[in-house]
Amino acid sequence: MKKINNLILGLISAVVMIGCSEDKFLTQENPNSITPASFWKSNEDFNKALNTVYGALQFSSLSGAKISYEMVRADMAGTENWYPQYPFSELTVNDASEHVQNKWNEAYVGIFRANQVIVNLANEDANLTADEKTEIEAQAKFLRAFFYFELVNSYNGAVVHLDIVTDPDQLNKDISDKATVTSEVIIPDLEFAKKHLPLEWGGNGNIGRVTWGAATSLLGKVALYDKDYTKAATYFKEVIDSRVYSLVANIGDNFSDENEYNAESVFEVAYSDVLKPGASGETIDDNPFETSGEATNMCTQTAPLSAGGYNTVIASYYMHELMVYDEMDPTNTINEGFTTSQRMYTSIVPREYDGLYFEELTGEKTGWAYGQSAYIKKFSNWYKKQYEDAQGRSGINWRHIRYADVLLMYAEAVLEGSNDFTTAMTYIDMVRARAGVKTLALYIAENGGTFPALHESVQVTGTPHAQVVPSAETVRTHLRMVERPLELCFEGHRWRDLIRWGITGEVLKKNRQDEEWRLKNFESIQNQPPLFIVERIRPDYAVSSEIYDSEVHDFYPIPTSEKQINTGLTSN
Repeated sequence: MKKINNLILGLISAVVMIGCSEDKFLTQENPNSITPASFWKSNEDFNKALNTVYGALQFSSLSGAKISYEMVRADMAGTENWYPQYPFSELTVNDASEHVQNKWNEAYVGIFRANQVIVNLANEDANLTADEKTEIEAQAKFLRAFFYFELVNSYNGAVVHLDIVTDPDQLNKDISDKATVTSEVIIPDLEFAKKHLPLEWGGNGNIGRVTWGAATSLLGKVALYDKDYTKAATYFKEVIDSRVYSLVANIGDNFSDENEYNAESVFEVAYSDVLKPGASGETIDDNPFETSGEATNMCTQTAPLSAGGYNTVIASYYMHELMVYDEMDPTNTINEGFTTSQRMYTSIVPREYDGLYFEELTGEKTGWAYGQSAYIKKFSNWYKKQYEDAQGRSGINWRHIRYADVLLMYAEAVLEGSNDFTTAMTYIDMVRARAGVKTLALYIAENGGTFPALHESVQVTGTPHAQVVPSAETVRTHLRMVERPLELCFEGHRWRDLIRWGITGEVLKKNRQDEEWRLKNFESIQNQPPLFIVERIRPDYAVSSEIYDSEVHDFYPIPTSEKQINTGLTSN
């Protein structure tokens, strides 16, 4: 089952809006309608309401196609200047930018709904058992924590609302900083969820509900972002030792609709392209004119024009070259029948590639232009269709947390917390083995105690990768500049990673330096390995590398829409 239940459209909004108008006619109660007095009674009522909180996860800027705006902000991808994502790539967004406003608003819809559930559980009329109440409250608090986590890591703070707001004046509150929201809202909510959520839910009707593992992993991520490495390592190790999760043999199962909610899935948001035929891609239940629409159109953001996509997100040269030089392990049986590593095969498709892509040989696909060296496979339907759906509909779920990320975050936590690079390499190598590339241990064995610094461009330097001795510093660089970008590319993590490490500026400048070298030497590298670039060199970092200022660009500004209605704001 792709969904827990059909979402109940506008349910919570309806029951809280009754009686808000001054017009007597509008405040008269319809005996056939749902009212606050008639709702919030049974376990069924609360689960219907809870499903609308889950439904908010499907909003485009939280889990859907608008995450493409996040993808183009760092060193994994760029875009063209005719797409609305372009200002995000250049770092020229402002408080009126659509995605800046939508993400804020969508998160607060989710918070509003979660608050309704949590507050009404305390009503004496709620006819639920103690266990039923706790089960629902734990889910609602996890979801509320997630929405606030998205806010503080996008806007560096949030306006905190934990109750049902009935007086408009109560909405006029100042923003609380990231540390305050984290300590007073996110962590307490997640700790409650961790304590009361099950390891696994039984029955198909519960597929997609959040679990103990999701809460524990998100607690670890919060601690990691706060640089509390000991606590982060403890949380991640709990998840690892639970043995609930494992890496799936086929990494591609994480980016298709053929094996969803698999053993690697920790926190996943459901979509479906089979409901509401004819509806456009990015329409979900919350659109009253598209009831039962559950699709995302993320596929159009990564698929090429020749396959019915928009080709909005374009793989960077840096990411492409990383994939090329991250050597496939010929002894790993996972690579049998493949000419590239499993990770590269799943993530991108270079122009000089002999496999099928949207049911055609890659070289026969048209549209290799504008300096694009590779198309993106992740989240497109390249594996089963010749063209993307005419309405841009896709049923590929979005995974906010998967087990591979947990392993890499644990490696980072032990590395930063205790300089234990040996343990860090062990967990990095778990991910590398499944990816089909040589493990660090294998490199070290082959090279007399060293592994390659894969983050340096062979094309630009003209020399093989330098060999480095394992240490806390070299493993840290590998984790930051090779492993996380390769494993998690186009999954919405990269910008936040660079920000929390404090290396965004240097990464943008280094990519611009490599870009300038390619511009200067284009004639000699055109249509040559490793990237086989034609027509031009993409100027993805010309602007961002020059204007980046951490105080200005690390986080989005508070949206204009919030400033206009919230008179309590005193800071931005």
